[in-house]
Amino acid sequence: MSTASLQSWLSKEATVCPWTYGVLLSIGALTLVKFVFKTWVVFTQTFILPGKNLKKFGATKGAWAVVTGASDGIGKEFALQLASAGFNILLVARNEGMLSAVGAEIANRTAGKVETRIQLIDFAKNDPAALNALQTVLSSLDVGVLVNNVGKSHNMPTYFAETVEQENEDIVTININGTLRVTHAVLPGMIQRKRGLILNIGSFAGQVPSPMLATYSGTKAFVSIFTSALADEVRQHNITVQHLNTYFVVSKMSNIRKSSMLVPTPAGYVRSALSKVGLSCGAAMTGRPGTLTPFWSHAIADYLIHVVGWKARFISYTHSLHKDIRRRVLRKLEREAKKQ
Repeated sequence: MSTASLQSWLSKEATVCPWTYGVLLSIGALTLVKFVFKTWVVFTQTFILPGKNLKKFGATKGAWAVVTGASDGIGKEFALQLASAGFNILLVARNEGMLSAVGAEIANRTAGKVETRIQLIDFAKNDPAALNALQTVLSSLDVGVLVNNVGKSHNMPTYFAETVEQENEDIVTININGTLRVTHAVLPGMIQRKRGLILNIGSFAGQVPSPMLATYSGTKAFVSIFTSALADEVRQHNITVQHLNTYFVVSKMSNIRKSSMLVPTPAGYVRSALSKVGLSCGAAMTGRPGTLTPFWSHAIADYLIHVVGWKARFISYTHSLHKDIRRRVLRKLEREAKKQ
C-alpha cells in the first residue's frame, strides 16, 4: 500500500469510525510518549544525575564497609574506593596473603586514616564454624555498606548435562548461600541504626538466560529477585539494597585481560557503581525494582535488550559466543598438554 493509499484509508476510517480511530491514535501516541520518556530517564540517570552521597551510609563517620571476595578484581576495587571515601574496611575472602596485600594498599592510599581488618572464609565449604565466626565479627561492627561480591562461575562454558556436579554445588553454595548468610548477619544492625547500603553483584546472565553457563545464570537470577524483594522490605528503615547488573569487566572470572568500550576495568566499573547508588540507569522502567546497571555502555546494552526487544537474539548470540570460548579453551588445554 502506497503512502497516498494509506492516508486515504485512514481518512475514510476516521470519517466512518471516528471513535475507533481516536482510540488507536491515542494508544499510538501514549506508546510513543512512554518510549520517549523512558529513553530520557535512562539517558539522564546514566549520564547526568548523581547517585546518593556515601556519607548517608556512614562514610567518614566511623562506619564499616564489608566486602566479600575482596582479594582481587571488582571486590578489591570496591574495598579501595570505599576506603578512599572514608569507610573502615572488613576484607572477607579465603586467601590471607592477597587480603593482606589489599589491606596494605588501603593503608598506603589513605595514609592510615581508616582501619582495615581481615576475615578468612571459604564460602564453598559452607563451614558452620567459619560462618558463625564471621557473623560474630559482623555483629560487633557499625556496618554502613555491604558489598556481596563473592561469586563463582563455571571453569569454562559447558552444557549442563556435562557439568561436573561439584562445580554446580560450589556455584550455588557461594553465589546464593554466601550472599544470604552475610546479608542476614549485617541486616539487624542496619535496621537498628536506620541506615545502610547493600550492593549485590549480579550479571547480565541473571537477566538474560545464558546457555552453557546455566547454573551460574540461575544463581544470578536468584540474586536479582532476592534483591528486589529485600529492597522493598527494608526501605522503611532507610536501607538501600541494589542488584548491580554487570556485563563483562576485566577480571579473572571473565578471563578478559584488556578493557574496551563494553569491558571496563574494575576501577572504572566500581567508580560508576558508587556514583550511581539509588538510581537504575539502564534498568530504569523495566520492571526490575532494585536493579542498577551503572556503567554507561552496559546501561545502553541493557536498555536495548529490554526496550527494543533483543532478548532472544542476545540469548542466541551468547550461546554462539560461549561455544567459541569453549573451543578456544579446549585448544589451549591441548597445546599445554602436548608441551608436558
